[in-house]
Amino acid sequence: MNNMVITFPNISPDIFRVSIAGFEIAPKWYAAAYILGIVGGWLMARWLVMRPALWRGGKSPMTPLQVEDVMTWVTLAIVLGGRLGYVIFYQPGYYMANPAEILAVWEGGMSFHGGLIGTGLAIIFFARRHGIPIRSILDIGALATPLGLGLGRLANFVNAELWGRPSDLPWAVVFPGSAAQACSNVGELCARHPSQIYEAILEGVILLVVLWVIALRGGLKIPGMICGIFLAGYGFARIFVEYFRQADAQYITPDNPLGYVVSLGDYGMTMGQVLSLPMVIVGLGAAWLALRAARSDAAQSDKARA
Repeated sequence: MNNMVITFPNISPDIFRVSIAGFEIAPKWYAAAYILGIVGGWLMARWLVMRPALWRGGKSPMTPLQVEDVMTWVTLAIVLGGRLGYVIFYQPGYYMANPAEILAVWEGGMSFHGGLIGTGLAIIFFARRHGIPIRSILDIGALATPLGLGLGRLANFVNAELWGRPSDLPWAVVFPGSAAQACSNVGELCARHPSQIYEAILEGVILLVVLWVIALRGGLKIPGMICGIFLAGYGFARIFVEYFRQADAQYITPDNPLGYVVSLGDYGMTMGQVLSLPMVIVGLGAAWLALRAARSDAAQSDKARA
């Protein structure tokens, strides 16, 4: 093993732990990441709708009160969609045999792609019900999402879960636990890519900055473009990181050590890549259609003025 690798820091998954009248109270960093991501997204959305100059025609698509209402829908959609996505995409056989455990979210197991689908459906339903332009409210959701993604990936690191493939790079991390050490020889430690940190940087920090720069430079005046860029950006980032992230254990076999669910000769795709590829296609298509519509509207306006 490379002697320059990093030993996993001794971080507890509990923020603190106290005993009161025989009951233990131990809030988790993972739960805090969800809460901070949702609250931060709500504050971002409020900030955006309170600045009509950012929007097409100088008019915000929704009110601050509507932002508060939709956040209730979004919170439920994140939890239910994330859990059902994990059940359907990653372990359908197990949960078909153990249906009572499907809603046991406290035991772990959430899917970003499932949460995204659930959130998108909730937003679209809310927009139709209240007469809000769907593409504009999806743009708001896209701008608010990377914060939660970044915090969630940091929480994954703190929990020492979803680690990467074995590596001898100087920043590789020796994660605790027998599963993380399964690649080691007797007497040696196994270091792995800190893929959670890669995702926090790409899906959280970089995607957040890129989207907000575009939004503040007029991107919200082109409905649907920011949402499209978000989908494509996340899809590209996730596909890239999957080359360094350990595949889910149920997909790994002696004949398939990289956990591919689709094989093409010596190459293949993991479940994360399979689920992210449609995001790239849909995202690029949505951004292109939004730009084409904006150019068409501008041309018509110029023609009317002439």
